[in-house]
Amino acid sequence: MKRFAVLISGRGSNLEAMLLARARGGLFADPVLVISNKSDAPGLAVAQRHGIPTEIVLWSDRESAEQRCLELLHRQSADFIVLAGFMKVLTGGFIDAYCHRILNIHPALLPSFPGVHAQRQALKYGARVTGCTTHFVDAGIDTGPIILQKAVPVLPDDTEETLSARILACEHELVVESVNLFAADCLMIDGDRRVRIDGEKFKRFRAECPARERTVPT
Repeated sequence: MKRFAVLISGRGSNLEAMLLARARGGLFADPVLVISNKSDAPGLAVAQRHGIPTEIVLWSDRESAEQRCLELLHRQSADFIVLAGFMKVLTGGFIDAYCHRILNIHPALLPSFPGVHAQRQALKYGARVTGCTTHFVDAGIDTGPIILQKAVPVLPDDTEETLSARILACEHELVVESVNLFAADCLMIDGDRRVRIDGEKFKRFRAECPARERTVPT
């Protein structure tokens, strides 16, 4: 079973969604480490409640911070990485070390509204539909090959907060599904950067994956 690490900067809502799925036996990869660039990130407590090791790597110097992260990832034998609300831009050197093995979740239908405050951007632009996207990370800002997307309608009376809450619920589903597809080796990137999903292979993988009974921490 593949092992993965999660990088966070804040509350870790998507991290918790993955860990709850794991507790229910619905996550087919093992989270082995959570790294945060903020010592007070609430997501660290989320990880600790679920028994996942945590590390704090302050980003005062990007080069040394990335090197430290790579050391920790290698120590834990992490096969891939999930960025779950990680608010730092990674350099090409770090990305190359995990080429096509870093997944990110973004609260918009990329390539629309990349970067920060995507929900605010959608409202300001007058979009009638937005959503969320999982994608592989490349050297650009939210420009990597798209894995999965889910649409969310923008309602006439939406605020940034109400829209964000509905998108976040979809993010929780999408990030778990994307991790499972990666864990099953069902994602292939064509030369034109299009991600192909082998659905039949995933069905076989899921049928063969041993059921694991877990208790949800209280």
